[in-house]
Amino acid sequence: MGARSGSGGRGAALKDVVVVKLGGSHALKSHLTGWLAAIAAEAGRVAVVPGGGPFADAVREAQAATGFDDAAAHDMALMAMAQFGRALQGLDPRFRPAGSIAAIRRALRERAVPVWSPERMARAAKLPATWDLTSDSLAAWLAGAIGARRLILVKHGRFPAEGVAIGRLVEEGVVDPLFPRYVEGCALRASLAGPDDAPRLAEALRGGTFPEILATASIPNLESAA
Repeated sequence: MGARSGSGGRGAALKDVVVVKLGGSHALKSHLTGWLAAIAAEAGRVAVVPGGGPFADAVREAQAATGFDDAAAHDMALMAMAQFGRALQGLDPRFRPAGSIAAIRRALRERAVPVWSPERMARAAKLPATWDLTSDSLAAWLAGAIGARRLILVKHGRFPAEGVAIGRLVEEGVVDPLFPRYVEGCALRASLAGPDDAPRLAEALRGGTFPEILATASIPNLESAA
């Protein structure tokens, strides 16, 4: 398990920033433009972690076909996240690449939206080189690294308003098996948003809520996976 503090250490806390993980599976969906507009409207307050989506899927397929090791696949999956991040920047100039805490700070200060390029920080932290570590865990890790108190995962599916047990999310494949480790033991408040929830983002940043990710709870089966 890699260190939680990451590059920059605890002194680089950005507690009022909300980390939004925008899954790469949304890359080819019509609702992506709504999410980009909602996030851009909150420039200076939000940092984005892009998922891998079709770019990471290509890495999985290539590994299955050629057999390169998990270390190579891990590096390539990080690059896949950066690819989706670069696509987001091409869709809206307010989104800006950020590969370090300093770059995240600078983008926020300039009222831009930092889009995390994870390669350098994730490698420096020696995070596990396994498919059990996805962009969900990386988003939680980044939130811990910068001292953020809020994390919103934009996922496919409908989630109970009263909250979702973190263990059930793992069981249903909505988040990866390592996600609980990066959420536990810190003051991070994690929640879920669906594809059509973009209009609620501003409300959520001002104290409203999306369904919470709960450390312990018993809930019915979710209607769909991530």
